[in-house]
Amino acid sequence: MPNPSFELELNSIHQIKDSERRGKASDLFWPWCGANVSVLAISYGAFFLGFGINFWQATLAAIIGTVLSFLLVGFSSLAGKKNSVPTMILSRATFGVKGNLVPGFLSYLVFVGWETVLVSTATLATGTVFERIGSLDRNSAMSLGFLVAVTLTIAGGVLGHKVIMQMQKWISLITLIATALYMVLTLDKINWDLISATDGGSVAGFVGAVIFAITGIGLGWVNGAADYSRYLPRSVKSASVVGWTIFGASLAPIVMVTYGAALAGSSQSLYESVAMDPVGAITNILPTWFLIFFALIAILGLIGGAILDLYSSGLTLVAIGAPIKRHMAAWLDAVIMLIGTIYVVWFSDNFLLPFQGFLITIGVPLAAWSAIFVCDVLFGREVSEDDLFNPFGKYRGTNWKSLGVMALATFIGYGFVTNTFASWLNWQGYFMDLIGGKDGQWGYSNVGVIFALIIGFIGRLALRSRNA
Repeated sequence: MPNPSFELELNSIHQIKDSERRGKASDLFWPWCGANVSVLAISYGAFFLGFGINFWQATLAAIIGTVLSFLLVGFSSLAGKKNSVPTMILSRATFGVKGNLVPGFLSYLVFVGWETVLVSTATLATGTVFERIGSLDRNSAMSLGFLVAVTLTIAGGVLGHKVIMQMQKWISLITLIATALYMVLTLDKINWDLISATDGGSVAGFVGAVIFAITGIGLGWVNGAADYSRYLPRSVKSASVVGWTIFGASLAPIVMVTYGAALAGSSQSLYESVAMDPVGAITNILPTWFLIFFALIAILGLIGGAILDLYSSGLTLVAIGAPIKRHMAAWLDAVIMLIGTIYVVWFSDNFLLPFQGFLITIGVPLAAWSAIFVCDVLFGREVSEDDLFNPFGKYRGTNWKSLGVMALATFIGYGFVTNTFASWLNWQGYFMDLIGGKDGQWGYSNVGVIFALIIGFIGRLALRSRNA
């Protein structure tokens, strides 16, 4: 891999000068592809089938859900190109300098949470792969995976934009090639006769799979998209910014989820084992000689997302008021990530599931925020960048109407979400009886996320029409 210029980014949350803004819209392909080429997307194919649908429905759901979610990410990227500041600074124009602390804090928790989960999964995946090879004991293998994942994640997240753009390009290229080879080696495991004979599922199951794609693949990136597009020249075509973001982010997940659904739909045993061990299950069908390359896919694909999470978490921490430089904020988040990963991998037996439930819980209000933010990007007035940093300026204080819309969308969204990852989350779903109950056909469709998006967007649009 060519050595990138490991130059520390000194820019933080302030406006990027026009003299520093360079590149073209197609440059956005690499960070978004690298962040979404995770090997877990192959396992997602089995999760899609878990909604009771067949391969063809799963493929359509993957396409619709992935593209729609990254359309929101594309609009957020457009805001960065227009205004040259990070996403959670731009959000001040909608919620106020002080009011933006609410979505900013939630966003920070999501970034730190997911970077911990991704690095933990990469570490565990390394242990699974080398345990099968037999040349290295599991604990030593996990230590090696931990070292590689943490080093690359911190290097990108702390050093900043320039290094990230170069690292993500090579992560994308290496992982895409290795994934293509994985598909070639496992193509004989697909039984098209069995796949074609599988009956289709219900509308509720299909909608649930679409929502799973929206929430599990793309929606979590809306709050960080402008962090990477703010370095593009203002003259770059807006349609190109949106288009390259969608293409780069959607290509790998759609292909990998579709292929994973074909594999799971061809083998009941594989389908069942993915639920218990997503990484281990898809290694069992590989020849032993390829497992080293598979470990490379697992580590690089997962840390591609962790790098962006760490970088954006540092920017977000500064945006919500931490009086430190960007790279120091990233270092602080890296320490939290290290502690969390060590706990998850070596000390906890049941941490990931309840923690994922916690992330989903935060995801509902963030869905509402995403809709409100994108509404302002599409229909809002020009943003005064200087006032974004002035507590006594145009966006001073708190925009209670925007926070009210977010609160309403969140309240209704929680009412239509069934969250079974932890017992302390059973309070969600208090409106599910209106659509058949938690055990009904819509029970696990999580339509509350869509309701939060719709209510957030329409509510903010209505307020904008009244100049609120």
